[in-house]
Amino acid sequence: MVPPQLAPSCNASPDMDRIVQQYGDSLMRICFLYLKDVYLAQDAVQDTFLKIYRNYHKFDTNSSEKTWIMRIAINVCKDYLRSAWHRKVNVQEVLDEIPTHSETHEDDTILIEIMRLKPHYREVILLFYYQDMKISDIAQVLGAPESTVSVRLKRAREQLKKRLEDWYEDD
Repeated sequence: MVPPQLAPSCNASPDMDRIVQQYGDSLMRICFLYLKDVYLAQDAVQDTFLKIYRNYHKFDTNSSEKTWIMRIAINVCKDYLRSAWHRKVNVQEVLDEIPTHSETHEDDTILIEIMRLKPHYREVILLFYYQDMKISDIAQVLGAPESTVSVRLKRAREQLKKRLEDWYEDD
């Protein structure tokens, strides 16, 4: 018998196998980039899947499933970052552990600079470039107006351009 707190709504039972297959890698990457610790990211992904399972009946079909799932993951990561036991991790020490597709990164300069951005700039860059989300979807995930997301993306790009100016001129 399934405990009541784990049972999904009778109205909508999520296909968790599909969800894990479809979103697992993306969730791991976004959680790692937020938390900068592979073990915390794994925990956050598991918590995200639990929240999806428990709350799938609340999913509003007016938004995309990916947007809804990414918002859950980001909120889980923010909860982890707010927790009392969360410790700072040196980004450069853990870059080798970053879960990626199959490609390897020979130069992590861009990623290091992205991780040094303020959180509200970093999250729009990560969602836009690493999760291939549209500005409208990012706005839904973050619960912010599209204009705010656009401005943050523009400012983040400007900061990255300034910080990486010497890096890309050397090539």
